[in-house]
Amino acid sequence: MENATAIILIAVAAFLLPLIAARLRLSAVTLEILFGILVGPYILNLVEPTGLLEFLADFGFLLLMFLSGFEIDFGNIEKQGPRQLVNGALTFAITLGLAYWFAHALGYGVFVTFLLATTSVGLVVPILRNTRRTATRLGQFILIAALMADFLTLVGVTVFALIHEHGLGWRVLNIPALFLAIALFLIILKRVVWWRPEWFERLFVSNDPSEMGIRASLALMFVFVGLSYALEIEDILGAFLAGTVFALVFRHRGSLEQQLSGFSYGFLIPIFFIHVGLGFELPVLFEPGVFILALELIGAAVVVKILPPLLVLRRLPLREVLASGVLLSARLSLVIAVATLGVRIGLMDEALHSSVILLALVTSTFAPTLFRFLAPPLAAPSSAVEEK
Repeated sequence: MENATAIILIAVAAFLLPLIAARLRLSAVTLEILFGILVGPYILNLVEPTGLLEFLADFGFLLLMFLSGFEIDFGNIEKQGPRQLVNGALTFAITLGLAYWFAHALGYGVFVTFLLATTSVGLVVPILRNTRRTATRLGQFILIAALMADFLTLVGVTVFALIHEHGLGWRVLNIPALFLAIALFLIILKRVVWWRPEWFERLFVSNDPSEMGIRASLALMFVFVGLSYALEIEDILGAFLAGTVFALVFRHRGSLEQQLSGFSYGFLIPIFFIHVGLGFELPVLFEPGVFILALELIGAAVVVKILPPLLVLRRLPLREVLASGVLLSARLSLVIAVATLGVRIGLMDEALHSSVILLALVTSTFAPTLFRFLAPPLAAPSSAVEEK
């Protein structure tokens, strides 16, 4: 009966919350987490985390990481040339240095350093599209900086978690082994696609009744996740790399991206974020010092993202440079993923975990709004051909 009530409430919420979020001009994810807190054990006590919900949430979690890699536009990155990549790498290096300083100032170590260095490509991309700044120099800098931050922090967190659980031994070689296996798979797949492109055409057909594109995507994700399990590496890295490989091989994915996003964001990914809210330890925030810790984390998370663009982007107007740092300071899916992993392996307590969730809620709500204020939407391009 508990499972039935939970599924009904969550199904209704998954349908209604995006509509409410659009009205309030908030991220649907923010409302999904707040909904989980509301119906969770500390307020209304309508839904309790169950085995079924945990399974669906884990599935949604893997899909979220897969889509984070799947949505990377490698063609667009290649067009920018090495300068943008250098700027992105320099920005991340400065961010990581500042994050390390703040983490130690707050009494934490390397894991919190990676946590503070994260950003949210899932928020950056739609905001850049909505403001029509994706193709601008500012937009490309933000996009590449966000992609580098997401990828490098995820790899860093995975390495650190492996060392924490098994020590600095031969198991660390499992990570390069994973990358080597994926590289071999990538080489073989690219050659097969080159010589037999007709074999893969069905993956991108919009009206395929068998949905082979979705099947192939999920199969690839679970193969890489299974490989991660075999090598005792965190499954989120395998899921992310599976999406990255798919995006790297198939540059033009047609309607598959929309179909897969609709399938994932329509139900399973919202369950993950609602589950995050259900597990939110609300009373912890009222313990002495925890709320102060949350404010300190929020301040550090903003500063480590605003300062690097000021040092790297010297030719853009100050207002736009500040706007880039503000948008990069928005944290959501990845910071929650890192926090969830930290609790799972014992690197974070509930106080820090709750502070990180609050950090995600605050930055994901206010950063996009402040970005629009500092870098207002550009005018829509006029039609090149006049209607007669």
